[in-house]
Amino acid sequence: MQNKGFSLIELMIVIAIISILAVMGMPSYQHYTQRARFAEVVSATHIFKIAVALALQQGIPVKEIKNGSHGIPTEIKPTKNLAAIKVEKGIITAEATELLNYATYILKPDAEGSLWNVSGTCLKTGLCHE
Repeated sequence: MQNKGFSLIELMIVIAIISILAVMGMPSYQHYTQRARFAEVVSATHIFKIAVALALQQGIPVKEIKNGSHGIPTEIKPTKNLAAIKVEKGIITAEATELLNYATYILKPDAEGSLWNVSGTCLKTGLCHE
């Protein structure tokens, strides 16, 4: 009499291998989802970058460039991932929500608004890049 199928040990080995692979893959997946969420924060700053660049090219002094003046949008409505975007002295600061540990994305323009220096806590956590 020949039995067909899997033995209990074979099934346990397969389950152990799948569990090990899941444990190894979970941190990568979590970091990927955080980066995807932070992409909303980065993309929300684009309209502010354009407005700041236009203000600089029109000759408006950097110290006068802030939310609600010279064509710079006022503060935006918070979302699930984005807490706030503020512009002060031409520097754009975007802050994420608690889901992303309140990571910040800071953009500082050059004199013409064509090149941007990226800083903030998002660089340290790997949520954004320069």
